[in-house]
Amino acid sequence: MKNEADKPNFITSSLDFLVNWGRTNSLWPFPYGTACCAIEFMSTEVGRYDLSRIGSEYVRFTPRQSDVLLVSGTITYKQAPILQRMYEQMAEPKWVIAMGACASSGGFYDCYCTVPGIDHIIPVDVYIGGCPSRPEAFFDAMFDLQNKIKDESFMKQRAERVKDQLEMIKVKTAECKAEAKAMAAEKVAAAKDFLVEKEQKLIKKAQFWKE
Repeated sequence: MKNEADKPNFITSSLDFLVNWGRTNSLWPFPYGTACCAIEFMSTEVGRYDLSRIGSEYVRFTPRQSDVLLVSGTITYKQAPILQRMYEQMAEPKWVIAMGACASSGGFYDCYCTVPGIDHIIPVDVYIGGCPSRPEAFFDAMFDLQNKIKDESFMKQRAERVKDQLEMIKVKTAECKAEAKAMAAEKVAAAKDFLVEKEQKLIKKAQFWKE
């Protein structure tokens, strides 16, 4: 029987490569459609374009189960808080695509109620031009986003998150120490006042019994 150790049964790689490979091939878009660009995005799911070829056919309509926020259409200032809340509800890591001229720059709506680009509200990773944008443009944007994710470093991001957490812990610790010190000083002052008051009462009682 051939020895199992002679078979090529292992590979060497980096954690960043494996994590980025998994992320680039399993992007789940969350479409936030408000205008005609949303109709163009719907055509990406049909057999002619087939969004599943890049692993993104699992479109989710909840921010908690998606990692790519696709804003396709006009965004007004009345909708801006809703869009920002949805972005904040998405789990890290998350990315944003602005599809079409309206989402990227406000389009031809030069009025008081339209946001001149969603980058005034949330950060944007990829912009798509056109009015409306074609499905091919959306595929190009997904490819650009995949290339961007491939260049990211999971370990570097983790180190930055740990650093931020340590800084937050240091700040919270300093605040707790200051609060504990102030509380202790307040308790000591209250105890001293209590002792002084007791002492004065005892002195008054002693003078009363002497008289």
